[in-house]
Amino acid sequence: MNIFRRLLPNKFGFKTSNKSCNARSICSIHSSPDCVVEVHSPEQEVIIALGSNVGNRLHNFDEALHLMKQSGIQITRHACLYETAPAYVTDQPQFLNSAVRGVTKLGPHELLSVLKKIEKDMGRTTGIRYGPRPIDLDILFYGKFKIHSEILDVPHERIWERPFVVAPLIDLLGSDIDSDTVACWHSFSKHSSNLFELWEKLGGESLVGRNGMKRVLPVGNHLWDWSSKTSLMGILNLTPDSFSDGGKYISVEAAVSQVRLMLSDGADMIDFGAQSTRPNATKISVEEELDRLIPVIEAVTKIPEIEGKLLSVDTFYSEVASEAVKKGVHLVNDVSGGRLDSSMYNVVAALRVPYVAMHMRGDPSSMQNPENLQYNDVCKDVAFELYEWLKEAELAGIPAWRLILDPGIGFSKKTEHNLDILTGLTAIRTEIARRSYALSHAPLLIGPSRKRFLGDVCCRAAASERDPATVAAVTAGMLNGANIIRVHNVQYNADALRLCDALLERKQNT
Repeated sequence: MNIFRRLLPNKFGFKTSNKSCNARSICSIHSSPDCVVEVHSPEQEVIIALGSNVGNRLHNFDEALHLMKQSGIQITRHACLYETAPAYVTDQPQFLNSAVRGVTKLGPHELLSVLKKIEKDMGRTTGIRYGPRPIDLDILFYGKFKIHSEILDVPHERIWERPFVVAPLIDLLGSDIDSDTVACWHSFSKHSSNLFELWEKLGGESLVGRNGMKRVLPVGNHLWDWSSKTSLMGILNLTPDSFSDGGKYISVEAAVSQVRLMLSDGADMIDFGAQSTRPNATKISVEEELDRLIPVIEAVTKIPEIEGKLLSVDTFYSEVASEAVKKGVHLVNDVSGGRLDSSMYNVVAALRVPYVAMHMRGDPSSMQNPENLQYNDVCKDVAFELYEWLKEAELAGIPAWRLILDPGIGFSKKTEHNLDILTGLTAIRTEIARRSYALSHAPLLIGPSRKRFLGDVCCRAAASERDPATVAAVTAGMLNGANIIRVHNVQYNADALRLCDALLERKQNT
């Protein structure tokens, strides 16, 4: 029986596939402690759920992932991160929940033993069932196998009633069914024909942001619910040659004064850039970039107004990113999406900070060359290329819950491409969701501020005259799903942001 015609109903918008999962491809293992059957066939694909509500929950996740990798589990995908109300035993702290997808040569009971050892080594003790714990690791799926023994049930017996498990499980899939194994996972779903239908029956996306479940991104010392309001990122160019305001903030005093102004006007974040990325810009060295950047970061981190705000470094050099984070920066904003420094993903993974991956072809000196401006469908092409890069980032150890997407307005794009992106942000998310729901849920950052395409449309040759057009572009982006707005003129755009948030909230509540 080919289950895909039944599995992928049109109302969900899923793609049909020629993959299939029939009865002969599903194996069941029934065992007892006296006769344990292990699978020592080639690598099996697995999904493992994570939960924590004791101690530093995020650190517990990071440590558990590290120990899993050391124990023979190669992690290939990460779900989003959810902060959830406790279930069953409600008088306890809130949980962090997520899940990972990976491959392992460990048999199912060997895998269970490894996970139990990690839990024990991280301080978990026998306590109240469903009570507080520093780490909880559960096998949700193991290859195409159904397993039942006195110590292990796969699929996990209570998946089907737990939104805080199903949400991250769905994140690890795409709307396209990409393998026979994933097809089998769908076929295991109880009380529904597939996992997507199960998620919808539980409430689906309507549960996120309500009913004690928030999708969050860890940044600084807190968990950021980026869906609650649009965030405003103020641009601070520390360069002599930026297209808009080059040379204005070279001195530390001028830079600090501009930061204070942006904060008072409503900026939530400050993005430091010490290397121009305008078209045809000449690349400077790591040393020169650091010489411009570090004194300003050191000064800004000392001003009282910066308390509770976020700092970002705009760089494509991993060494600059590392030094900036050491000085107090919270995010790395890479216009190259990791294409210009092969060490960037590994460095950011070790730093454990959020990473903004922007779409650009070539580098600033070549991005507007004709060969870099060819698209069949700019939203689909940008989505596909970004996904391929982010897949590499995940394999390097940057979890999906630390990734932010930027479609790269003004970078290797013509005017019509930039306009299509502003109105097509939902299409970009949908295209990414074909392969990864987790990455499709990541915050979207856009940076149309004072870009040349605005001048082309509005006949404004001077970048400084493009602020009204920027407000219009920002408004279009926010109403189409942008979560972070990167701008030069914070004051003008703060008002647009407040109005758009009010419109979106009104729409959601009516």
